[in-house]
Amino acid sequence: MDILLKGGHVVDPANNIDSEMDVLIKDDKIEQVAKNIKASGIPQEAKTIDCKGKMVFPGLIDMHTHLRQPGREDEETFLTGSRAALKGGFTSVLCMANTNPVIDNKGMVEYVYSESAKAGLINIYPVAAVTKGLEGKELTEIGQIAEAGAKALSDDGKPVMNAEILRRALEYSKMFGLPVISHCEDMNLSMNGVMNEGFVSTKLGLKGIPRTSEIVMVMRDIELMRLSGARLHIAHVSAKESVEAVREAKKRGIKVTCETCPHYFMLTEDAVIGFNTNAKVNPPLRTKEDVEAIKKGLADGVIDVIATDHAPHSLEEKDVEFDFAAAGMIGLEFALSLANPELIKSKVLGWSDLIRRMAVNPAKIIDLQGKGSLAAGSDADVAVFDAGAEWVVEGKRIESRSKNTPLIGRKMCGAVVLTIVGGKIKYENGKFN
Repeated sequence: MDILLKGGHVVDPANNIDSEMDVLIKDDKIEQVAKNIKASGIPQEAKTIDCKGKMVFPGLIDMHTHLRQPGREDEETFLTGSRAALKGGFTSVLCMANTNPVIDNKGMVEYVYSESAKAGLINIYPVAAVTKGLEGKELTEIGQIAEAGAKALSDDGKPVMNAEILRRALEYSKMFGLPVISHCEDMNLSMNGVMNEGFVSTKLGLKGIPRTSEIVMVMRDIELMRLSGARLHIAHVSAKESVEAVREAKKRGIKVTCETCPHYFMLTEDAVIGFNTNAKVNPPLRTKEDVEAIKKGLADGVIDVIATDHAPHSLEEKDVEFDFAAAGMIGLEFALSLANPELIKSKVLGWSDLIRRMAVNPAKIIDLQGKGSLAAGSDADVAVFDAGAEWVVEGKRIESRSKNTPLIGRKMCGAVVLTIVGGKIKYENGKFN
């Protein structure tokens, strides 16, 4: 079925579009984006959807999700994760390798594609492990993994502590055109820590994680990238000094890229007060100064991507003493509704800047052809967002199988009302197709 999205405010940074226009979808591709597409150019059977007063942009791409399948389907599955993604305007996601078993071989990469296709809702791409079993000791068969369709390499959840192994991984990844997504954490510094080290951790009597555990590894990995000439993407940047390290590297001509997550530009370590385990993440929530540095890094383009680090956990893993609680929070359903007030309304970013970081740049970094753009011939992955809609986060209305978020009860600003994947309406006004 052909679809005409009529009269919405189209934001397509890849093609310098930021104005009221129509979008015509034919089959699974974008046919045309123009003002007042005339009836003569519209197929008679096309479905027309009034988008007046709403934002229309390329489907969002999340470079960093944990979908838990296989092994922890009690926390999330390809189906439930896809539904959460659609509700948040995401049409493509990259799922990390820390499943059980680990996505560390050709067969597991193929499994992700075959099983996620059964859900049939969004595009799911596997990120394969850098080292076998995420143990940091032996490289995976990178050539076979690349051949099977992995889009990146990462031991996310664990850092590659051995610099020599990461150097070789970067060199091999370069041969096969895969970026390495680095979880920057010095485990010797962060060992047994559960939140940001500082006044709040001391007040609560919790062992802190020094910010240096992230910073030194960001600097190390940038230098290993410079040495190898490979593609490095730094995951979930949270500290002011990490932003500065990336900024300086880019000034030196090193083409490193990095991401942050909504919780790092909107929450501080104060969210942990009361021993709120849903605010326990890794890297940990930091200070107000760090939040401002993250926003500055987004504003000036040092931070290339906003990802969610969607990390579902069961109630049993969160409803325990803070020291023993799993780290992570869900985020696919909330990212855009958080970015709207925190970044758009506060004038940190304009809409084109935001969509560049949530669709255009991820597509470029991961080399997803036909994604992140509304150019004619591009894949018809589109999201429609009502920036004025208000809703309250309720556990029973969360699509993710897990409910671990500190946002329960929070009033949200803006809601996705329509998500189209491959020319098919998959989500519309709260209903899935």
